[in-house]
Parts: sequence; structure tokens; C-alpha cells
Amino acid sequence: MRQVNLVEASQQLSELIEAAMHGEEVIITKDEQPLVQLTPLLATQRRRQPGNAKGLVIISDDFDEPLEDFKDYMS
Repeated sequence: MRQVNLVEASQQLSELIEAAMHGEEVIITKDEQPLVQLTPLLATQRRRQPGNAKGLVIISDDFDEPLEDFKDYMS
């Protein structure tokens, strides 16, 4: 955890933002009291691309056939 006072934070803002982006906890203090915590925003989600998993899932030909264990219940 990195703590810096408000004056230092204003001089090192880009460095502190970079540290927060890399997962470091950055807290800005004023009069030795925690004031603000820098945390990165979650990355925006990309739009779905249909078909990007094509060929990864294979369904057998007998997928929808009754299971052997349940044949007694099917009649």
C-alpha cells in the first residue's frame, strides 16, 4: 500500500495512476488522514462476436436419445 500526501500526489499524479493501474493500492492523505483511494476502472467489455467459439463444442449424434438408465420409465 502506498500512501502519499495531497501535495506529493498533485506532483506525481501520472506515476500514482500508473501504479494503481498495475494493482498497487494508492491512498492520498491530507493532514495524515486517508482522503482518497485510487482504483482503476474496470475495463469496458468488448461487444460479443458471434461464432468465436465455433468448433470448440461438439455434440454427439445421440445427444437427445433417452438415457439407458431411464428406459424403464419411458414406456
